[in-house]
Amino acid sequence: MNSNLPRHIAIIMDGNGRWALRRGLDRTEGHKNAIAAVRDTITAAAEMGIGYLTLYTFSTENWNRPSAEVHALMNLLVTSIENETPTMLKNGVRFNVIGDLSRMSEPVRARLDKCVSDTAAGTGLTLILALSYSARWEITDAFRRVAIDAKNGTLNPDDITPSTVSSYLSTSAIPDPDLLIRTGGDFRISNFLLWQIAYTELFFTPVLWPDFRRKDLLEAITDFQHRQRRFGLTEQQVRDTAVDADTSFPTPV
Repeated sequence: MNSNLPRHIAIIMDGNGRWALRRGLDRTEGHKNAIAAVRDTITAAAEMGIGYLTLYTFSTENWNRPSAEVHALMNLLVTSIENETPTMLKNGVRFNVIGDLSRMSEPVRARLDKCVSDTAAGTGLTLILALSYSARWEITDAFRRVAIDAKNGTLNPDDITPSTVSSYLSTSAIPDPDLLIRTGGDFRISNFLLWQIAYTELFFTPVLWPDFRRKDLLEAITDFQHRQRRFGLTEQQVRDTAVDADTSFPTPV
């Protein structure tokens, strides 16, 4: 594998329920068996030197699922994160969460905050869980805060740029994804990082998330490495920029 690695990989982890139903199991068993996929993917990304890994874990729409499934999934998520914290500390992984955490119970938020605090000194991979997240929620929340600042006089509407919008998003301290992977065979984005993926390379795989492993991640990265990222330029401009900068791809503006 060459050195042209994506700096930030985002993954829509789809297929847990279908994986379980195909085996005659309860849907929650699919979530339980997905833990191995999460662990393998995090380990592989950290070992390859990926800077950021964002996992779409639970959407705002998922709150509409059966309450028993939601409760089981929440407990499983937080317990799994706590169990993996020693490994994250050992490997220098920094953990973070984005999403509407106000919808979670106080005990759950406290446990997540502790994991974030415990790993804050990590200098390797930054692992972000998109939890109780949707892009429309994020953008709506950003608009609300922009309006408040404009009303208070701390933000001039004439000065608003795309960078201004990005600074109000929950990912303001995170670079936009270079590669977005969706498992499970569906071809849609499902309300995930809609602003941030404007120039992200998309990769879809039929592999259900509980079966996703290192080799599947490598397949997606290898595919990414064979793409030409133009960022609105022509192919000739990309080639000229690559020669001038001694790099495979131009830096987006």
